[in-house]
Amino acid sequence: MRAGIHVANFTWQGGPAEMGPRLADLGTVSEDVGLTRLSFMDHLFQIGWIGAPELDMLEGYTALGFVAARTSTIRLGLLVTGVTYRHPGMLAKQVSTLDVLSGGRAWLGIGAAWNEQEHLGLGVPFPPLGERFERLEEAIQICLQMWSDDDGPFEGKHYQLAETLNVPQVVSQPHPELLIGGRGERKTLRLVARYADACNLTSSEAEEVRHKFNVLRAHCEAEGADYDAIEKTVAWTGPSFDSGEERERFLDRMAEFAAEGVTTVTITPYSDDPVAEVRRWESLIQRLADL
Repeated sequence: MRAGIHVANFTWQGGPAEMGPRLADLGTVSEDVGLTRLSFMDHLFQIGWIGAPELDMLEGYTALGFVAARTSTIRLGLLVTGVTYRHPGMLAKQVSTLDVLSGGRAWLGIGAAWNEQEHLGLGVPFPPLGERFERLEEAIQICLQMWSDDDGPFEGKHYQLAETLNVPQVVSQPHPELLIGGRGERKTLRLVARYADACNLTSSEAEEVRHKFNVLRAHCEAEGADYDAIEKTVAWTGPSFDSGEERERFLDRMAEFAAEGVTTVTITPYSDDPVAEVRRWESLIQRLADL
């Protein structure tokens, strides 16, 4: 099993003045200990179960570009891009730019978005859930078209593009990995079956993961998609593993996840010194690789 780092807390020692050097160090240390993915949240305010809205939050794609210049192997993306924050044509261009400048290390994680507070706070339109899912499907279609040989128009219900030109084209072949994040059984997992190279669930329970994958398998059968070709990733939501006993429990649970088909687990450092925290993960990541 592979491991990725998901950076969700930016309230670090040294404050904003030291954030750039610490983030650069976090990227290089993540590679050193064997992490294969690095992601940020796509949020404008901090989210409630991590801290108050007033806590530090970086814009995701700007931060990924910064990390790309200071790393060489780790794959880079947002977990997950909110479809409401950027016009799909601009989003495809942003991910394409990240992919080109990182040497083919970008991936697009995308979802329907949910945080109404930050939308209202910064004046970002926040349509109803049904419309957000319509926009999500059109955004996926636009990105895939812009990463293809078809540079013609796109005519959708919500988006109309006269010319889907994308030069330079992406380095990743056939295109950056498309990951759809979320656990909704009726819409999200159906979109995974229809379009995605990968999915992401947030869970700490193997039984829940098994159920969601069974739902996804059924959607794949209905869509004529190859269930086994979809990479299964999980963002760990269980307790931290600071003690030896907690690490063993985590590894036992990861063995259960691997048995269900999970290939990557994403772990979040929550301390104010994430570089030191990630260094402590090294032996854990090596043991995960044996699952």
